[in-house]
Amino acid sequence: QVQVVESGGGLVQAGGSLRLSCVASGSIASIVAMGWYRQTPGKQRELVARITNGGTTDYAGSVTGRFTISRDNAKNMAYLQMNSLKPEDTAVYYCSAERIGYRYWGQGTQVTVSL
Repeated sequence: QVQVVESGGGLVQAGGSLRLSCVASGSIASIVAMGWYRQTPGKQRELVARITNGGTTDYAGSVTGRFTISRDNAKNMAYLQMNSLKPEDTAVYYCSAERIGYRYWGQGTQVTVSL
């Protein structure tokens, strides 16, 4: 089992920045990647950014150039630096720790971007 805990959400004005943090614990040797996803009411959870153990990254088109995902493998942590935030970035953000064939989720952290 892997436990995932996010932190760092909050309320920010449009154009501002936030940094989300995520720590994974437990059977972390099985983890091959970590990612950030987000979800708004009535919509499916969507990928925001993902990073493999080797450092390969993948971003949703809507956040490319504004968000940066990074990892500290020694601390089993992942980060999402969010700059130039827009109201449409408002969502619950979830961190995931992935092993082959399964994804562990955190409880989510709310990000609200006001005009």
